[in-house]
Amino acid sequence: MPTEILMPALSPTMEEGTLAKWLVKEGDTVASGDLLAEIETDKATMEFEAVDEGVIGKILIPEGSEGVKVNSPIAVLLEDGESADDIGTTPAAPAAAADEAAPAASEEAAPAPAQAAAAATPAPAAPQSADGNRIFASPLARRIAADKGLDLAQLNGSGPRGRIVKADVENARPQVAAAPAAAAPATAAASAAAASTGPSADQVARMYEGRTYEEVKLDGMRKTIAARLTEAKQTVPHFYLRRDIRLDALLKFRGELNKQLEARGVKLSVNDFIIKACALALQAVPDANAVWAGDRVLKMEASDVAVAVAIEGGLFTPVLQNSDTKSLSTLSTEMKDLAKRARDRKLAPHEYQGGSFAISNLGMFGIDNFDAIVNPPHAGILAVGAGVKKPVVGADGELAVATVMSVTMSVDHRVIDGALGAELLNAIKDNLENPMMMLA
Repeated sequence: MPTEILMPALSPTMEEGTLAKWLVKEGDTVASGDLLAEIETDKATMEFEAVDEGVIGKILIPEGSEGVKVNSPIAVLLEDGESADDIGTTPAAPAAAADEAAPAASEEAAPAPAQAAAAATPAPAAPQSADGNRIFASPLARRIAADKGLDLAQLNGSGPRGRIVKADVENARPQVAAAPAAAAPATAAASAAAASTGPSADQVARMYEGRTYEEVKLDGMRKTIAARLTEAKQTVPHFYLRRDIRLDALLKFRGELNKQLEARGVKLSVNDFIIKACALALQAVPDANAVWAGDRVLKMEASDVAVAVAIEGGLFTPVLQNSDTKSLSTLSTEMKDLAKRARDRKLAPHEYQGGSFAISNLGMFGIDNFDAIVNPPHAGILAVGAGVKKPVVGADGELAVATVMSVTMSVDHRVIDGALGAELLNAIKDNLENPMMMLA
């Protein structure tokens, strides 16, 4: 029987996407792992792989189509011996009807020996999701999930009709990270509700009748940013801590290091030092290296630091994992690569998800200071201003001129209290004002 290839969910926030380009055509033979299409999500353009082998019998959604809903059929895959004539006239059957039919067909097809064994000896019930629906997964996927201690209810299947296949469990993150992910659907719904408050589009348009303007359509990224940051500002109890940091020692040290690294083609930025300073501070103040997970707090071991990168139409926050153990040159190289691929919208989801702390640096744009919005589930974000020459009073009481950078740390009070936040910010300040300490 022909199998429908469904629009995949390539990011946790994806509800629909754009089928940018087909990499196969009708009649092509494909195997598991072959690239089928390029799909634009709310965050990036990603390649979509086949999970089964067969022949592309019919392409249902032409390339360039926008607003294609997740789990809607986009093509039909034929098995050996099948032809395009086997494809029904209405391949894009309603998803609800298909979902209802699938469990029934699966149960009717259960072999009699298995039923007899179940009657003689009570067997574990088939895995079910939180809402009581049966979870469909291949036998191999179930076995791998059992070996890895994964809960199939926490995974999204990429197979036909959302079936969980081998690749889904092999690429699954450790179960500890599933707590915040499990709350994603509810969070997304709350975000959508929060973003819909205020005057309607028609009401706003009527306010500007007679005025000339250009209407800019919101893409997936801008919709996601609007929803998530509205939710964050309304639901996260922010408080703010501010410090001035003297950069003279860091700038001198950076200049010396860059001379030595010139032959290797490495040039360290002030931002590289800030990333390292935050990562080491999270290790020095481990209670602050945590994330909010709804009904609990997850204390992280490694320092995974996210850095905001501005791109056309929005921003990404790629995550530098294990930043506390990496050298400044490694952080610099990795950050440049992530920033470049972020601007090209080529980041994979695991490269911009996670982290416990974030950095937003507008100092390079000449901004002296600002307040950033915490990006849940992070517990804090450091807003970095420009380094400017200012008069300062030295330890001996003498008036001098120094390069001073103003920073503001926005904190989620559910995770970090005032004294703990002050301890973290002081640790960041000490690292930046004594840069040699970061190499010890």
